Amino acid sequence: MAGSGSGPRAAGGATRPAAVRAVRAVRDGGSGPRGSGGSGGSGGRGGSGGQGDGEEEAAAASRAPLLDRPLASYYLLLSSAGLLLLLGLVMVLSASSVRSYADFGSSYTLFIRQATWVGIGLPIVVLASRMPVRVFRALAYPLLGVTVFLLMVVLVPGIGSVRGGARQWIVVGPITIQPSELAKIALVLWCSDLLVRKRRRLSDPKHLFVPLVPAFLFIDLLMLLEPDLGGAICVTVVPLTILWVIGTPKRFYGAVLATMITAATILAVAEPYRLKRLLSFTDPFSDASGNGFQAVQGIYALSTGGWWGEGLGASREKWPELLPAVHTDFILAIIGEELGLVGSLVVVGLFGVMGYAGLRIAHRTDDLFVRLAAAGVTAWIIVQAVVNMGAVVGLLPITGVTLPLVSFGGSSLLPTLTALGMLLAFARSEPAAAQYLRRRAEERRAARAEPWRARARRVLPGARTRRPDLGLVPLRDDEDADPGEHGPAARRRGKATTGGDGRRGGETPASSVTTFVAGRGSRKGKIKKVSPAANSVASPGRTGRSERVSPGSAGRAGGAGLSTGRRDVSSS
Repeated sequence: MAGSGSGPRAAGGATRPAAVRAVRAVRDGGSGPRGSGGSGGSGGRGGSGGQGDGEEEAAAASRAPLLDRPLASYYLLLSSAGLLLLLGLVMVLSASSVRSYADFGSSYTLFIRQATWVGIGLPIVVLASRMPVRVFRALAYPLLGVTVFLLMVVLVPGIGSVRGGARQWIVVGPITIQPSELAKIALVLWCSDLLVRKRRRLSDPKHLFVPLVPAFLFIDLLMLLEPDLGGAICVTVVPLTILWVIGTPKRFYGAVLATMITAATILAVAEPYRLKRLLSFTDPFSDASGNGFQAVQGIYALSTGGWWGEGLGASREKWPELLPAVHTDFILAIIGEELGLVGSLVVVGLFGVMGYAGLRIAHRTDDLFVRLAAAGVTAWIIVQAVVNMGAVVGLLPITGVTLPLVSFGGSSLLPTLTALGMLLAFARSEPAAAQYLRRRAEERRAARAEPWRARARRVLPGARTRRPDLGLVPLRDDEDADPGEHGPAARRRGKATTGGDGRRGGETPASSVTTFVAGRGSRKGKIKKVSPAANSVASPGRTGRSERVSPGSAGRAGGAGLSTGRRDVSSS
């Protein structure tokens, strides 16, 4: 524990919250240079004062409230995303088992595919979470160009795959690509980077809205031509959120809302089936066997589950003749049927924690790009989850949007995991988190270089790690050690000698003393009692063993005594 060397920081720390003291301690890097020490320690590698301060800072950080700790955002995001991903794997296996067996002859085919996508996505998360911010900014324009190209290619007949009346996929062998999912993360990076580059000119509406608004409207148009209404909604949310964070006037959002309502009305009137599908959510039971069939079956599944559910794997709505898209768009209905209202609320709560963590990252950072990108990713994931869950419970129209991290599908999962890895990197770049991580890395490097005995004394303060008492006389403060008398060469020659009372040569003390014989080339030795009656001295052996020498042979030894590797004190 550090002593009074902590200076003013320690004096005023008692009145500050624990989290503030921990962050200030990490920022200050201790009370002084390494090795200066304080009154709390002496000796060791470079002094123990700085090391004591580090221990106090780590202890203060561990005692701080959970949400005040430096890496709170990181662990909140990581834990919520991990639990949702694990729950998604379990529910994909349960929801898809019947249809997988009917279509492929195995109940595990779709589950294995989803697990494969998860296995591919987890290394991407780890890699993205360690990337610096400049890498994400460098990827903004190339990724947007690739996305626009794929959105145009998917509209070409013969290249785009049509499923359910929508041309949204590009099939390349066993891989299916959905460009609209890639457009979400591409717009997050591009919009954030664009506004950061033009940050000094954003007071001019021309620089604020051009080319951002025309670009995302063009992407929305390409997605509506597929058509992919749900994807267009999620994509539109990204730039609108980023513009809100940057401080766009509210009247702009009124104009955007009016434009979106007009466009949706035109699209609905152009195709009557779209209008019926959009309006069926108001009263799905009026056409329970037609346009409202999917919504009605989803409500039946949720109502059947009750509080605790029918049990994992016991769903009846997952059979092919009942609820369609059971492992994709309507997987929340199966969660409600098998795990009940409690399981559904757990899913909602995990998305709430994820949203809180994302907004916390955006609020605590000093980097404008990180703030905008974190807000955009958070809005994308949370709005997509709300649209999906609202459609399942009958509050919103069914738009074909999947539940992030839970629904089946690699095209949706991989971009989402990449975005979460980016958010984890942003969480590590928070000022307090970055300082804490730097300090922890320094402590680990110092611990690897620290001798094990010093580490044991520091980690286990109650442990006894001192050497045996050799009966040696310590140096006085005014004496200078002569390396030639007790160095390695002296040990080999047997020059440095002492008895238990500090006498030279063959002088024997009045009572038996304890002597120590240091072995040649070894740090070990043996302790031996020398009796005055024997009138003998210990002569150093070549193997580090003590020997009895007669008085006659003591002269031949030239007064050589024990090689101890310490300063000799001659008798006057």
